[in-house]
Formats: sequence, structure tokens, C-alpha cells
Amino acid sequence: MSFTSNVKNEISKLEIIDIDNIAELSALIKTIGVIDKNIKVSTENASVARRIYNLIKRKYQIIPKITVRRGFNFNKNLIYILEIKNKVDFIIEDLSLNNNIPSLYIIDDEDAVRSYIKGLFMGVGSINDPAKSRYHLEFFVNNKEYADFVSDLLNKFNLNSKVIKKDNKYMVYIKEAEKIGDFLRIVNANESLFYFEDIRIYRDHKNMTNRLNNCEQANVNKIIETANNQVKDIELIMDVGGLDLLDDKTKEAAIYRLKYKEESLLELSEIISLETGKPITKSGLHHRFDKIKTLANNIRNSNK
Repeated sequence: MSFTSNVKNEISKLEIIDIDNIAELSALIKTIGVIDKNIKVSTENASVARRIYNLIKRKYQIIPKITVRRGFNFNKNLIYILEIKNKVDFIIEDLSLNNNIPSLYIIDDEDAVRSYIKGLFMGVGSINDPAKSRYHLEFFVNNKEYADFVSDLLNKFNLNSKVIKKDNKYMVYIKEAEKIGDFLRIVNANESLFYFEDIRIYRDHKNMTNRLNNCEQANVNKIIETANNQVKDIELIMDVGGLDLLDDKTKEAAIYRLKYKEESLLELSEIISLETGKPITKSGLHHRFDKIKTLANNIRNSNK
């Protein structure tokens, strides 16, 4: 079962609160319903179908007709169709389904907005499994005006949702892992939230470890490259008998670099300080190798 299905199942089993079920129903029928003489609502999720059935029965004292058929998509999943034949005009008016954007009374407070968002997700929402793919939450809707409305609803909770056109529909999406976690809190999908956060923390920790390892490896590579270049400079100077052109302290640094070819400047400064009894800092040692580099470059230029 997909992570999306798990989230929808969890939301669909939440306690039905009468004061908010009108918002949830409005979103569900708006997104996955077809209104003609009757109202038909279709979903592949059995738990969501039961939720819609119970909401309609509880709100309007109507028993929807339920039909189950095999779908025509690649997986040929079962499709649950709920058909409402009674009080159709009243329900359309009550749920504000005549307009592209629902009336304000449908979403007149924060709890109603949360309920509407729950209905939206159960209808047309999808969320990637964080253990298997990138972080991504999306809603597919039919037109730009409604997509902007959905995005505005989500952004009431600072979720940074965006809208793009995709084929002949519009996608409202959220990419940030932290914001997707916030969305799961908003719809009270707590079990799914715990799973999501566990995976997110693991992935963040893994990414941080990889970055630190990469940074450490880059530093090691830089140290080795610097040491190798210093050795090449010293060997070039020695080839032309120019080591005696260096002052005693710089010459000492050269001799120690040839003896310890892979140590960092800090490590080499500690070795020289310990073995000679003459303290030398990393900065001081760097200054001596600058003199060696200058002499080596002068030799290279003269050879040219």
C-alpha cells in the first residue's frame, strides 16, 4: 500500500465532527464528484468511500447507492461509486457546489479550512513516500481559479504551496519536507506524520554525514595536493643545487617536508616544534613555504 493510501486511510477514519463535515463533503464532491441529475462520487480508496457514505448519511439522512467496478487503468483497481439521487438540488446548494469557488460559509473558520483540506487530500491529494523518493505533495484540479483557491487555503498555514499547469490540469504542490510535515499535522494524520518525520530525520542525518565526509575528504585531498606541490618545489630547487640559497629556517622547513611528505602544515609545524625545540606556528611554516614556492617559480621561469 502506498504512503498516499496510508494517509488517506488515516484521515478517513478520524472522528466525524458534525460542525465541519460540510466543508469536508464540499471538497470531496467538488474534486471527485460528477453532478448531473444525480451526484456521483468515485474513488479507488475503500476507506474514503466509507467516509463519504457516512458523511452523506449523517448530514442528509440519505443512503447513497454504492457500485463497485473494476477500473480500466493499468492496475485495474476497484472503483467505488456512490450515487445520490435524493435531495440533489438541496445538497448542491448546501455544499456550495454551483460555484467554482465555494462560498465563505463553507470555510468560515480555521477548523472548517482544515476539514476542507482533509477532503481535498482524500479526493485528489498525493504524497510521495519519503523513504523511496523526493519530498513532494500535490493536488490535481481542473482549473486555474480553483487551483489558486486551494493554494491560498494551504498558504493560510504558511505551507509555501505553488501552482503550475500540467497537461490540461493544474497542480498545486508543496516541495519542502518541513512544510509537508506541517501539512500532515494540519490534517491530523499523526501516525503518518511520525513515519514521515522518522524518515526525514534519518535522511537529514545521512545527508549531513555525507556532506561532512565529503568535506573531510576534500580537505584531505587539498592537504595532499599542497604537500605534493611543496615536495615538487623543493626537489626542483635541489636539482639545480639551490637549497643553500634558502635561509636556515626555510631550508629546515624544506628538509622536514621531504621527510614528512603527507602531513598537513599544522601537523608538520608540531613535528618541527617538538623535534627542534623551536616553536613554529602553522602560519610561520606557511610563510617559509611561500619563500620556497617563489624560488621554485623563479627557477621554472629561468628555464623557460
